[in-house]
Amino acid sequence: MPAYKYEAANEKGTIEHGTLDADSPRHARNLLRQRSLLPIQVSPVHEAARQLPGLRTRLSRNELTMVTRQLASLLAARVPLERALGAVIEQAERAAVRDRFAAVRADVVGGQTFAQALARHPDDFPEVYRALVGAGEQSGDLGLVMGRLADYIETRTALTQKLILAFTYPMIVTVVAVLVVIAMLTYVVPQVVGVFEQTRQNLPPLTVAMIAISDFVRLYGIYVLGAIIAGGIAFRLALRAPTARLAWHRRLLDMPLFGRMIRGMNTARFASTLAILASAGVPLIRAIEAGSRTLTNESLRAAAMDALERVREGAPLSRALAAQKQFPPMMIQMIASGEATGEVGAMLERVAATLSTETERRALTMTSLLEPALILAMGGIVLLIVLAVLMPIIEINQLVR
Repeated sequence: MPAYKYEAANEKGTIEHGTLDADSPRHARNLLRQRSLLPIQVSPVHEAARQLPGLRTRLSRNELTMVTRQLASLLAARVPLERALGAVIEQAERAAVRDRFAAVRADVVGGQTFAQALARHPDDFPEVYRALVGAGEQSGDLGLVMGRLADYIETRTALTQKLILAFTYPMIVTVVAVLVVIAMLTYVVPQVVGVFEQTRQNLPPLTVAMIAISDFVRLYGIYVLGAIIAGGIAFRLALRAPTARLAWHRRLLDMPLFGRMIRGMNTARFASTLAILASAGVPLIRAIEAGSRTLTNESLRAAAMDALERVREGAPLSRALAAQKQFPPMMIQMIASGEATGEVGAMLERVAATLSTETERRALTMTSLLEPALILAMGGIVLLIVLAVLMPIIEINQLVR
């Protein structure tokens, strides 16, 4: 039975929105009248989802995690999938969530598998998500797979949030310090210079240099800012070319500190994806294909695709991943151990946990060193500006004495 999205007025004249199951739009209107509602607009869920695609709201990571956890609990309690999706729709707080899962439920009721219904919304349900759902349906234990999928999304989201929070404070300190320095150069220094010019004394070299910098910032600062913005836009446009993007991502991996963190974050996500797909019974080739799409670094993705071709030719996963020398040796060794003992899935889970912990620790260490370095650097710049202002004043006082 298809789902319909409706807009109707109740007896008090208030407009209500929602979804309901009906055989046809006419049936949907009759159902609304039975509820003492006056239908204003009734349209199929899929048709409503296609309206204004540029303004279509995607599901957030938290919403997807919450819904996945709800479905896992309901399916583990042997609730039929159709009823479980109906419960998710009823409990959803946001209209976008209700519409999306009403459309999925309509497809499931229409005879499609859960994975096929999710595939109609690729922006909301990544390929890894759909692959795991398909594997759960094939294995007959969809509830267990959905539970592991919720754990996977939560772990991945937690790592991303920790990295973002770790670098938020240094970014705020940098922005505030730069604004303070610009304000001093464009307002404070010129005001003091006006006083010194009236005395007609020879200014110290530091003061002369600071005046020159202040004049440059006031006269050409806007042009420098425009050039920086234009350069950033040009750089982003250049990265649209696959060869340029691949070359840039290779350089990112070679950076002393950030390179190791980028590699660790990507490989942790890749290993976690392989672990959960392999444990769910997904074929290794399909698992590598899905895992490669979780890699945001093009160089690592190219290495994963090369490993995929080698696995297709019969090479073990550890040897295939080691060929391009892009993945951490620890990851290769643990996968090789898993292949020898027949526990590749368990080893991949350990690799993912180890790499996530190491990446988080490295990020925290980096920010703990970066924060005092930024404070010292900005404090040194402010000290130079203050000295440039005070030195002529000190010389004037000495002349007066």
